Amino acid sequence: MNPLKTLSIIALLVLTSCGTVRVVSDYDKEANFNNYTSFAFFKPGIDKAQINDLDKKRILRAIQANLMAKGMNKNGAPNILVSIFTKESQRVDMYQNNFGGGWGWNPYWGGSFNNTNRISTTTEGSLFIDLIDAKTNELVWQGVGRTSLYAGNDIEKREERIRLVVSEILAQYPPQVKNN
Repeated sequence: MNPLKTLSIIALLVLTSCGTVRVVSDYDKEANFNNYTSFAFFKPGIDKAQINDLDKKRILRAIQANLMAKGMNKNGAPNILVSIFTKESQRVDMYQNNFGGGWGWNPYWGGSFNNTNRISTTTEGSLFIDLIDAKTNELVWQGVGRTSLYAGNDIEKREERIRLVVSEILAQYPPQVKNN
């Protein structure tokens, strides 16, 4: 394969991986998700989330829109309580390039290798969405999304990123229970 084409593919993969949301979910196999038709936000849990109040509001609005699109209603006597938790960490990626004139051995041409190391750090955020049975106070579903955080000043891009993360997480709710 052409070395330039290989480099282009690697660069494309690196750039597109920055925008992806990695999502995992877990749930209680004993829970009957058909019984959950209404929700409310669990204020004590949400108050503990370490994120600024503006982003917290954006997350809650996105969760509400997603759950209502699934046919759930927000009310004062809910079946499900929604809580969130956030975590931030540094992701470090190291790239090593061994490109240069040394493609193969040639005694008449003393090509040199261009060994370049590049270290990239990005701030990665994790959003946990917990759904708690309102009667038993037990966690019945949890979704976690991990992605690089948007650090710019464009509010529209920030809101769009939050909506994307929340919708990717809640795409896995309700879980598809397999019948054996």
